Amino acid sequence: MRIVSAGHAIFAAIMIAAGIQGLIKHDFTAVWQPVPKTAPGREALVYLCASVSLAAGIGLLWRRTAGLASRVLLASLSLWFLLWRVRAFFLAPLIASTWSCGATMVLIAAAWIMFVTFATDWDRQHVAFATGHKGTSLARILYGLGLIPFGYAHFANVKGTAELIPGWFPWHVGLAYFTGGTFIATSVAIFANAYARLAVTLSALQMGLFALLVWIPILAAGSANAFQLSEFATTLVLTASGWVVAESYRGTPWLSARKR
Repeated sequence: MRIVSAGHAIFAAIMIAAGIQGLIKHDFTAVWQPVPKTAPGREALVYLCASVSLAAGIGLLWRRTAGLASRVLLASLSLWFLLWRVRAFFLAPLIASTWSCGATMVLIAAAWIMFVTFATDWDRQHVAFATGHKGTSLARILYGLGLIPFGYAHFANVKGTAELIPGWFPWHVGLAYFTGGTFIATSVAIFANAYARLAVTLSALQMGLFALLVWIPILAAGSANAFQLSEFATTLVLTASGWVVAESYRGTPWLSARKR
C-alpha cells in the first residue's frame, strides 16, 4: 500500500467508511446528501453512490489505481453537483442550498487535487487544463468558492451557530462571527494568492476543531439526533478535503504573497 500523504489516506478512509455506511443503511451518506426523497431511481442512486465511494476510497490507497480512482471520483462529484446542487440552489432555502453547493465544491476541489497528483500522460495530453499547475490553481479556487457559503451561513444564522459553541467558551456570538469571517478570509487569500497556504491549513484546522469541540461531545453524551450525526460526518469529510487542498501547497512558504 503506497499512499502519497496523510491527507490522501484520511480522505480515502472516510470515503471507504461512507461507502460501507451507504450500503449498510441503504441511504445516501454525507458525501452525497442532500437528495430529495422524490428523486427518480433514488434507491439505485444510493447503491451507485455508495459503490463509487467505496471503490474510489480503496483505489486511492494505491498509486497504481489512484489515478483511475481520483478520475472517477472527480467526474462523479462534478456530475452530482450539476444534477442536484445547481437545481437545489433555485429551489431550497438560501442557507441550505448554498451550504450544500459549498460542501460539494470543497469535495470536488479535493478530488481534483488528487487527480492532478495522479494524472497520467494521457490526462496531461488530453485534459491539460485540468492537470499540472493550472489544474491545481483551479482546484484551489474552487475550494475558495466552496468556503464562501460556510461563512455566509455563520453570518445568516448567528444564533444557531452560537448555540453550538460549547458553554465553557466565552463570547459565543463573537466566535460565530469570527469563524464565519475566517472562511471568507481564506477565500480572499486563495483568490489573491496571499498567505494562501497558511489560510487553507487554518481552514482545515478550524473544521477539524469544530468536529472535536462541538460534535464529538454531543455524540459522547448520547444525545445526537440524525441531523447532528449527519453534520458530524459532513464535518469529517470537509476536514479531510481541506487537508488535501492544504497539502497541495507543500513547498510554498507559509507567508508567501506572490502572483500565480
